[in-house]
Amino acid sequence: MRSWNRAAAFVLAAALPLGCAGRADLATTLEDEDADASVPPIDMGPPPAAARADKLDLLLVVDNSRNLDAAHGLLVETLPYLLDRLTRPACVNGFGTVVSETASLEEPCPVGVRDFAPVRDIHIGVISTSIGGHGADVCSPASPSFDPTANDRARLLTRAASGGAVPTWENKGFLAWDPGQSSSPPGDADLGAVGAKLAEIAGGVGTKGCGYEAQLESIYRFLVDPEPYLDISVVDNKAVPSGVDDVLLQQRADFLRPDSLVAVLLLTDEDDCSTRDGGQFFAVNQALGTDGKPFRMPRGRSVCAEAPNDPCCVSCAQPAPSGCLATELDPACTTPVEGIEDPLNLRCFDQKRRFGIDFLYPTSRYVDGFTSDVVPNRAGELVKNPLFASGRASELVFFAGILGVPWQDIAVDPKSLAMGVRPATELDWSLLLGDPKTGELPADPLMRPSIDPRDGIHPLTGVPLAPPSATSALANPINGHERTIQGRDDLQYACIFPLRVPKECTGQTDCECAGIDAPTNPICQAPDGSFGSTQRFARAVPATRPLAVMKELGTQAVVASICADKVSSPVQPTFGYKPAVDVLLRSIRRRLEPGG
Repeated sequence: MRSWNRAAAFVLAAALPLGCAGRADLATTLEDEDADASVPPIDMGPPPAAARADKLDLLLVVDNSRNLDAAHGLLVETLPYLLDRLTRPACVNGFGTVVSETASLEEPCPVGVRDFAPVRDIHIGVISTSIGGHGADVCSPASPSFDPTANDRARLLTRAASGGAVPTWENKGFLAWDPGQSSSPPGDADLGAVGAKLAEIAGGVGTKGCGYEAQLESIYRFLVDPEPYLDISVVDNKAVPSGVDDVLLQQRADFLRPDSLVAVLLLTDEDDCSTRDGGQFFAVNQALGTDGKPFRMPRGRSVCAEAPNDPCCVSCAQPAPSGCLATELDPACTTPVEGIEDPLNLRCFDQKRRFGIDFLYPTSRYVDGFTSDVVPNRAGELVKNPLFASGRASELVFFAGILGVPWQDIAVDPKSLAMGVRPATELDWSLLLGDPKTGELPADPLMRPSIDPRDGIHPLTGVPLAPPSATSALANPINGHERTIQGRDDLQYACIFPLRVPKECTGQTDCECAGIDAPTNPICQAPDGSFGSTQRFARAVPATRPLAVMKELGTQAVVASICADKVSSPVQPTFGYKPAVDVLLRSIRRRLEPGG
């Protein structure tokens, strides 16, 4: 008996051209497509000395899947601080640490110097993490529950939280801060007005987007992709991108200036799920088969469970590689796939081990996008990277993430966030990522993606992980405690943070404390240790793929935690995402014009 149903076999095999044995080698097909997915880093030689900019193009990338309400609120409340620090830089010492404040820019710093010259020319755009199902029925009009925000196409967003659309500079989709009125036509000279518009756009991103968040690909498509496709359809059982999104290309051309510093700020509570476009990769996002029954992904072969990098680790829907156990003899391939083994919510998790195929773009694609002078077009030909077409140095491009990572792992002092967050070059990456090449797990057990409860001790605080049976609230102060995931359709948390206003889930099916897992879910636990239908915390899972990109980017990367330290008062130094703003500014300050 095959482990995949008729619909699954059709999707993964029937569309392939016949080979000498009557079937194509799917592994070869996928390897050929993978060859075009990324290019090796290009040695461009040393960048120009002390590259600086007096213009800033700031792109906010906001996860718009469900349960982001609390994080969206904190982001909106942090934005005034970001705008203030950019336009009224603080007084700092030589390490970029704030040492004094002034009421206005005209006053000299009583201690220290201005962090940098006030930025008087800023473009601010917002995109979401939803770019559809890549040809699958999920997150597409083919789904009966489709919401248009499930495919924002990586275009700039202008929808307002209060309804309607936010007016933008020349109706080009982004805001322009221009206090000197030097742009033609001039931009906004009222910072309060800019902040109000930005809050409306950030709040209007919403939480009805695609659950297969394509955080990295959304960024790549807006800033880098030479030929972002307009449509994608399934032809002969293969996804075929077609057309070119001229609207996006025009937005990119208007938004990016040739002599600007570019900063991308991503907010997400999930790991990246950037599915490859084209071929049969869309299958991993498919909900229904051709027979109208739930589509089940074929398992990976038995060897995948222990050695996903083994040459024999391929899908049970593929021919057995030479020298490997025959399909009909492999126990993994002769046992039917049950629904609990293949929940839609976890299709992007541990794909090679579970399915024998990695359906996601390699993270090298995004490292190249942020650093390389050339990138592949749709045909696989190397062309100029639009991000660097003007001669912009890579040191003027930054990628910051407010992600699923305990702030204790990235803080200067793991016991207090008051001292701020470390720059990416000073992080202990073994804590966050381990070594994927050798299979070494992250040293912080909270950063190990897992369905099952984990154990261990947090290496920096010395506090052990607590089991699902923990009876006291916040038995582990970082993630509460582990939980029992009965449907095996979610991951353990990297961290949690309190909601300012608890959320009642009774009668709301799309609420995390309304399901069967609530009795062991730490975000549903009251101060007295009892569990109920009231959600008291927000949560995040390990952001493995964005972190892998940031590790490679080095000085171009900024890592912060979505699990806020303080949520009650915006005046608190560690409120919301102020620590993320602080470490971002410390990272870009040497690339902005110096202050005085």
